[in-house]
Amino acid sequence: MKHWAQALDLVDDPALIAEYEQHHQRVWPEVLAALRQIGIQEMRIYRSGTRLFMTFTTGDDFDPSRDYQAYVADPKCRQWDELMRRYQRPVPAAKAGEWWSPMRCVFEMK
Repeated sequence: MKHWAQALDLVDDPALIAEYEQHHQRVWPEVLAALRQIGIQEMRIYRSGTRLFMTFTTGDDFDPSRDYQAYVADPKCRQWDELMRRYQRPVPAAKAGEWWSPMRCVFEMK
């Protein structure tokens, strides 16, 4: 099992942030099913101000750069992804073309 962490920023607008959180109180079932289908076992998104921090767990063969966006092959999921991008912005440290920016683990207590 692998654990992943990624960061993303929200547009700094309280009304849009509230909408974003409302959407995540009722994520479309097609999105949840597609995320499970690509191998995501658990996912959490945390917010501090405009910064989002997402963690997810996958099998050992999962590679986010290769596998994550496969969920948008489903038209309903692509619609969700496009809707969410209205609220989101890459973090300043993101590389060109990166949306959710991968984070490197610097400490782990087992």
